[in-house]
Amino acid sequence: MSYERLLNKEQKPGEEQIVKTIGENAPLWLDMRTFIEAHYDFVPEVVFFTKKYGWTIRYRKSGKTLVYLFPEAGAFSILLVLGRKEAEKAEEIKSQLNSKVRSVFENTEQLHDGRWLWIRVLSKSDVESVKLLLQSKRKSIKV
Repeated sequence: MSYERLLNKEQKPGEEQIVKTIGENAPLWLDMRTFIEAHYDFVPEVVFFTKKYGWTIRYRKSGKTLVYLFPEAGAFSILLVLGRKEAEKAEEIKSQLNSKVRSVFENTEQLHDGRWLWIRVLSKSDVESVKLLLQSKRKSIKV
């Protein structure tokens, strides 16, 4: 499935352009970013991911990435990579995830470098499920 993303490598987007691109679902984007920045000390970086996926907000610290947020027209997608042990922790809380996010988790193969969960966020329920996955991946260090 193809989504309209910010693909121009020569044009680094600012927050205003990102929010405008996401449109009516921008409050979900802001909720997700606010949660991450309130609970983790990972630094947000605007980086160009690939020609196919375009610009992303990557939360990274000491060479470790917590999550990627990809702005899209009308929505955004999350890329959350879970290592084997992180996936085992997520398995324990999967019954708390909404049906869409649980389905993504269950239907994504565990590879040698992790389980790459691509989740398109379209609802508050999606945001809450992603928050649960983030908390299973890394304990919150801020409160």
